[in-house]
Amino acid sequence: MAKVNLVILTFANLIFAFSLNWEEFCSTNVLRDICELLPDKFMERLTEAQQELYEWLVEYIRLHQFSPSIRQMMQAMDLRSPAPIQSRLEHLRNKGYIEWHEGKARTIQILRKPNHGIPILGTIAAGGLIEPFADTVEHLEFSNLALPPQSYALRVAGDSMIEDLIADGDVVFLRPVKEPDLLKNGTIVAARVDGHGTTLKRFFRQGDQVTLQPANSKYSPIEVSAMQVQVQGSLVGVWRNCN
Repeated sequence: MAKVNLVILTFANLIFAFSLNWEEFCSTNVLRDICELLPDKFMERLTEAQQELYEWLVEYIRLHQFSPSIRQMMQAMDLRSPAPIQSRLEHLRNKGYIEWHEGKARTIQILRKPNHGIPILGTIAAGGLIEPFADTVEHLEFSNLALPPQSYALRVAGDSMIEDLIADGDVVFLRPVKEPDLLKNGTIVAARVDGHGTTLKRFFRQGDQVTLQPANSKYSPIEVSAMQVQVQGSLVGVWRNCN
């Protein structure tokens, strides 16, 4: 770890000395391999559309050992024009995620291999309410598990969802909810209640009121105004370590 920290400090000084921005730094051929050693916090965030294309490129190149054509990318992203693909590729390049040789087809290279594990962002209450989750704590490797893009995981604390077969210590997989207003009643969600914390419950909305319903008769439902609730993810799977 000390060696990596020293490298990061040294190259950070180089970036300053040569007036290079982060994208220019990562796109230089000599330093390409160094980019993979640096932590994610140095990388500029991708939009959802950019992330979708990036993840598809990584998987395509991994399977075929060469990069796809623009037409293949258009088909994969369900686009009819090459312009959005070209724009996303430029953003990926400028942010230091990919590179290619100008004037040559199918030369896209992945500069930074993504972490294929599912990020565990902390602990979520299946009981009362706890503080919201924040940064990634660890990753779980599920190479054969097909999960939606941007899925993440939380460890369960408590037994309020036991009748839905979600027990204390389980890991739940969730995906972001793009349109909370269209969420179906009865969906199991990670919901943040203003001023309290985040909890795992079944979501029910009637008018301006939201009920977060436990799956354990020992617990009472949480009934609050819809303005106080932020749905942070909907359940897509549960993992239990039986060892």
